[in-house]
Amino acid sequence: MKTTDKIIIIDLEATCWQGAVPQGQQNEIIEIGLAVLDSETGQITKNKGILIKPQRSHVSPFCTELTTITQDLLDKNGVSFEDAINELIDEYNPDLYTWASYGQYDLNMLKKQCKSFGISYPMGDEHINVKEHFAEKFGLQRSTGMNGALQMLNIPLEGTHHRGIDDAKNIAKILHWCLKN
Repeated sequence: MKTTDKIIIIDLEATCWQGAVPQGQQNEIIEIGLAVLDSETGQITKNKGILIKPQRSHVSPFCTELTTITQDLLDKNGVSFEDAINELIDEYNPDLYTWASYGQYDLNMLKKQCKSFGISYPMGDEHINVKEHFAEKFGLQRSTGMNGALQMLNIPLEGTHHRGIDDAKNIAKILHWCLKN
């Protein structure tokens, strides 16, 4: 696996519903959680969450229960998806680094939403699927969720599960274990 000295970990949160997507709405990114991992030392040098005001959906009560993110929070503090991508590019130069996520969802969702909004995909080609990498390194028959991986490594969950800013940091810790073992 090819990696750069710094790896950008991304964890997305998106609008969601209990059951089917309501007519006229679609899954949309509402938070880009970022952590920058020094691949040698394991130090997390940056950690940030970019809140995004959805344009084609609303935050459901189910979504708020899962993520703690409310529509009101996004209305007050969220930026447009385009502004969030520009912030990601300006602050992190993501096309220069290996990047990682826990599973393929984040990669697929980011590509899908960029295409849907007519925005250039900002990430580089080198992506690490931490979920698969962890399962392989730990010798698991089937992959496990992020919380399960943390428990297997005796690493306490830091922050709020299903908040991108916190999950990115937790995924970085799992990835560092994978890189060192």
